[in-house]
Amino acid sequence: MSKRRLNAITESLQRQQLSVVETGRRSELFGTHVFNEDRMLQYLTKDAHLSIKEAIFSGSKIDRKIADQVAEAMKAWAISMGATHYTHWFQPLTGSTAEKHDAFFDLRPDGRAVEKFGGAQLVQQEPDASSFPSGGIRNTFEARGYTAWDPSSPAFIYGTTLCIPTIFVSYTGEALDNKAPLLRALHAVDIAATAVAKFFDKNVSKVHATLGWEQEFFLVDKALANSRPDIVLTGRTLIGHLAAKGQQLSDHYFGVIPIRAINFMRDLEKECIQKGIPLKTRHNEVAPNQFELAPVFEEANLSVDHNLLLMDIMEKVADRHNFKVLFHEKPFAGINGSGKHNNWSLATDTGVNLLSPGSTPMKNLQFLTFFVNTIKAVDTYEELLRSSIASASNDHRLGANEAPPAIFSIFIGTQLSNVLDELEGVSQGKLSPEEKTELKLNVVGKIPEILLDNTDRNRTSPFAFTGNKFEMRGVGSKTNSAKPMMILNTVVAHQLKEFKREVDALIDKKKLKKDEAVFNVLREYIKSSKRIRFDGDGYSDEWEKEAKKRKLSNNKNTPSAIRVLTSKESLELFKGQEVMSTIEVEARRDVELETYILQTQIEGRVFNDLVYSYIIPSAIEYQNKIIKNVLGLKEIYGAAHKKLSEGHLTLIEQIAEHMVEIKKNTDDMTNARKMANNLKDLNKKAFAYCDNVRPYFDKIRYHCDKLEQLIDDQSWPLTKYRELLYIK
Repeated sequence: MSKRRLNAITESLQRQQLSVVETGRRSELFGTHVFNEDRMLQYLTKDAHLSIKEAIFSGSKIDRKIADQVAEAMKAWAISMGATHYTHWFQPLTGSTAEKHDAFFDLRPDGRAVEKFGGAQLVQQEPDASSFPSGGIRNTFEARGYTAWDPSSPAFIYGTTLCIPTIFVSYTGEALDNKAPLLRALHAVDIAATAVAKFFDKNVSKVHATLGWEQEFFLVDKALANSRPDIVLTGRTLIGHLAAKGQQLSDHYFGVIPIRAINFMRDLEKECIQKGIPLKTRHNEVAPNQFELAPVFEEANLSVDHNLLLMDIMEKVADRHNFKVLFHEKPFAGINGSGKHNNWSLATDTGVNLLSPGSTPMKNLQFLTFFVNTIKAVDTYEELLRSSIASASNDHRLGANEAPPAIFSIFIGTQLSNVLDELEGVSQGKLSPEEKTELKLNVVGKIPEILLDNTDRNRTSPFAFTGNKFEMRGVGSKTNSAKPMMILNTVVAHQLKEFKREVDALIDKKKLKKDEAVFNVLREYIKSSKRIRFDGDGYSDEWEKEAKKRKLSNNKNTPSAIRVLTSKESLELFKGQEVMSTIEVEARRDVELETYILQTQIEGRVFNDLVYSYIIPSAIEYQNKIIKNVLGLKEIYGAAHKKLSEGHLTLIEQIAEHMVEIKKNTDDMTNARKMANNLKDLNKKAFAYCDNVRPYFDKIRYHCDKLEQLIDDQSWPLTKYRELLYIK
């Protein structure tokens, strides 16, 4: 056995448990490291507190004097918590977070030291923007970019640093991050949904989107993970034969959480609760060494921030417990990958979930309005929503092992489908008293009873209604949820504005009553969006054929999926909802193409390293052992050795054949990569990597995995699946 593999296995088997003692109630620990409502009441003046509340509610600007008061209060609280630095915490287009720390420290003219943090430092900072992905918005010699405070996401203490959530924009004002477009989309859906909600309740003055993510991940011993160059550099295993036992017995799912894993989770949850992340659920997932964490639902912007913070904390806490967290969507072949299901809904400032039925027909009509409009929005922009979950890593997951397929569809269950079918038959124009009664009592009125008994789940549906929310299941585990949430809220905002316009027209021009107008518009939406509804098996060939007939997109890879971003319809949508300019959309398309290219390029280079530094040398070494054995048999038995060494010779030939194929495919892959690198056009280069480079990955892997079966276990250089997945 290779020294690296042996040492990794030995170290992992000798791990000492890092026990974690949980002290104090979670309700008492929650938010203790956050500058939240309680801290504001304690440290801010009444005027400053009201200004912050108004800025959060309406998006109004904060006066400079108020900003100075808030900064002074934040500094006093942060220092009392042991903080020495502050940072603007932002989300560049890398998919993760970024920060630059500055000390609460300055020198006076007389040379004396002072702790300093004012409104200017709170509201705006100027980090170097040159090295972040910008899609051409900024040149590398133009470093200036600005971070601006987002008061709707409270500051928090991380270690000894006060972290202030911010947006990130260029010198010329374009968004260079994921948060700014999300905030604009949330504002758009607030305006649109509030206007529609007033049809049913005049007291509604604000609607906010809610998000509850489910974070899936793998935990692998740190020594074992570090022994695999592919995991270290790409986040996944590029080669590796399946273990004899995978997930086929379903014995890991919801099973007893292993001791090391539960101690990690206890430690993690304590830190998260202190930072205001409302973690509630933890459990084993389907694949071995796979787990899931989920919080209580929150406002979408805050929820996105909390998920990014969680992922950062997870990596740090995992390191303490000698684990490596794998967020890659498909770190292991042949078993389930990891997603981040985004559970989305809309809630009013009066405390009503707009995707939950109520106790009266009118409340249920409100539910139907938002339910059907969401379906209509997804139907109209299904290809754009598919683009929001596209990435090089998620391409490996979609369509395999319980993950949703690339075809976007909506699952609502048989009972709700029957309700929509009945509404399809609503008369055009004014409704008779009998029809109104029938609709309100026997169709709309019975929705709560229907949902009470409707517990169906479709694990292969990309977008499923699950009782009082829609679950977007295709989002990848390492994806920043800001991107799919930005697009979902944008398309829903657009659809709700169209709905209100059509209803108002029927009321004003056709003189229909409000509920009649609503029923008439919903009827047409139900008919026109019927193609997106599908309750069956998303993996079946029949569905793929049916989806083609329905003219649903089937973009199976990232370069194909993100082309829609810059279509005329998409650009008009983003501009119309004031979410992104054409420049910002084009920049994001280019960033995503470049990221896809670079990630695929890195995997290709790692394949080269694995093949020439690990696999082929080990195969030759083992082959030489067999040859030496054959020669020994010949020396002892002479001509009679042929019969005795027949199996040896076959094994030598098989190893040689696989080595030939491995070398040939690796060299061909390298040449294809070089040809792709010579292309200047990003789109052509991305497709070249997708169509001409990536297909070699599976070919190389196939022959490497065959060699893993043929070569003596002691001679195999890389830590195997059975060790990565079953050493707890």
